[in-house]
Amino acid sequence: QVQLVDSGGGLVQAGGSLRLSCVAAERTFSNYAVAWFRQAPGKEREFVAAITWSGGTTDYAASTKDRFTISRDNAKNTVYLQMNSLIPEDTAVYYCAARRLGHSRSQYDYRYWGQGTQVTVSS
Repeated sequence: QVQLVDSGGGLVQAGGSLRLSCVAAERTFSNYAVAWFRQAPGKEREFVAAITWSGGTTDYAASTKDRFTISRDNAKNTVYLQMNSLIPEDTAVYYCAARRLGHSRSQYDYRYWGQGTQVTVSS
């Protein structure tokens, strides 16, 4: 069982930045691909970004590719999501998720999930 704790959300004005963190209580976390998903009220959960176990490959949704950066520090069992140029449409609860195999854009491929952190972008 991999426990994930995501944090770093908050209220920010449009154009601002936030950095989300996903910390794993798992000494073999470096074996897991990690993704960020988000869910806005009344909407389906959607893929945001993913990173392979080594950090060598990243993947982004089209809506976040030029503004968000996913990275990881395996020594700290932590994955980050740096979010820049935030817009109101980015408002959602953000979740990190992990899986042992390669990264995926489908939420159904991830077994382990964080509890979520709220990001609110005001206009």
